[in-house]
Amino acid sequence: MKYGIIGAGAMGYRYGVLLQENAGVEVDFIETWEPNIEKVKEQGGVYVSRDHENKHLVPINIYYPEDYKGHPDVWIIFKKQMQLEEELRRDSAAGIFHDDQYAFSAMNGMGHFDKIEKYFDKDKIVCGTAMIATVLNGPGDVDFMGPVNGEAMHLAPYNDKKPDATVKNLYDDLKEAKLGPIMANNWINMCMTKVVFNAVVNTLCTMFEVQMGQFIQYPKAPEMARQLFNESFDACERAGIYMDETRDEQVQSVIDTSHTLKYHYPSMYQDFSKGRETEVDYINGYIAKLGRENDYVCRTHEFVVNQVHLVEQMRQFK
Repeated sequence: MKYGIIGAGAMGYRYGVLLQENAGVEVDFIETWEPNIEKVKEQGGVYVSRDHENKHLVPINIYYPEDYKGHPDVWIIFKKQMQLEEELRRDSAAGIFHDDQYAFSAMNGMGHFDKIEKYFDKDKIVCGTAMIATVLNGPGDVDFMGPVNGEAMHLAPYNDKKPDATVKNLYDDLKEAKLGPIMANNWINMCMTKVVFNAVVNTLCTMFEVQMGQFIQYPKAPEMARQLFNESFDACERAGIYMDETRDEQVQSVIDTSHTLKYHYPSMYQDFSKGRETEVDYINGYIAKLGRENDYVCRTHEFVVNQVHLVEQMRQFK
């Protein structure tokens, strides 16, 4: 199959490059951030490192939406939640979406599938989550964090039906790309499992501007994680959502992942440190909203959301 990547950022580059290099499939990148696309054109590709080493240039095909004439079988969408609506609107206006195409996304947070289904048939949407740490150093320069073959991700059809031929082919290509795919049975349970994980690691590391390994060195870090997880699970269960992992397994996942990616700053911190808006409203804020919709107040999550926005606002005084 042929793939189109919408959003040549950290994760977009990682999925596209690994599909291109390991699975040997054709990949095109669609980008709207001018400094990024012009840098890639200038240098003839994207510079790729792994854990800050072996930096090398990977040739890629990259286009503005208005210049693109290709017809991928599957669009892989990686944009920030706040940017997605405008991105999809521009892509649609450029005429690059077609009725026979599928859309796959493993973005952080929740809310993106509601936007994607405005442009794609529900039966052609594939949901994903990724436990994959990546850093965009700057335009045309990306760093894959973690060991080779250490990637892990899940995917599930948005309609919760059995995977059709295209979804199976997508799975096979992701596996060949060494992205570590696992097929899940229920998309919302799968996605919320990742959201509640990010609501601990991404948010707390951002608030205190620390790497994951530094965070987990604090003796009470597992206790802090459990407090947030308990609220998340209580809210989700009231909404009829049951995570793929237990509360204990989620706490252990924070411990294990923080040790494995000990030098990694989560994506929320990367946004914050560069003066960009964070996705906290789509992570902790989404959990808090889900709770209130089901007569349960996630007091810690609501407090954390306000703290992150306070820290964002305080940047003006530095």
